[in-house]
Amino acid sequence: MEHISTANPYFGVFVLFVVTFGAFTATTIIARLASRALAAKDSEKIRLSVYECGPEVTRQPNRISPQFYLFALLFLLFDVEIIFMFPWAVDFKLLGWFGFAEMLMFIFLLTIGFVYAWKKGALEWHNIK
Repeated sequence: MEHISTANPYFGVFVLFVVTFGAFTATTIIARLASRALAAKDSEKIRLSVYECGPEVTRQPNRISPQFYLFALLFLLFDVEIIFMFPWAVDFKLLGWFGFAEMLMFIFLLTIGFVYAWKKGALEWHNIK
């Protein structure tokens, strides 16, 4: 009769990984089943009803323009890129000229992306009809 060898130093990590994966899977399945069982099936009438006072609730006749999403994504892109400059600024003296050249190249690539978005008209605010 053979025994499972637990002499490997990573055996405990593997067991924890398997247990965690099983718990995650079970929690996800239970949450999905519970939400489907407890969800109100006919909530559309309640959602569209007037609450105390105010205008009658109607469906939105137009969709939101994709321009809003594009503008938001560009904002997030450039905002996150600026965050990458803070560690560089903190270690500026330590990095020396090599770090300075890397940051110039980084800013150059950001500028190319900005000019590309500008030329494509991604930064122009269009009227929503």
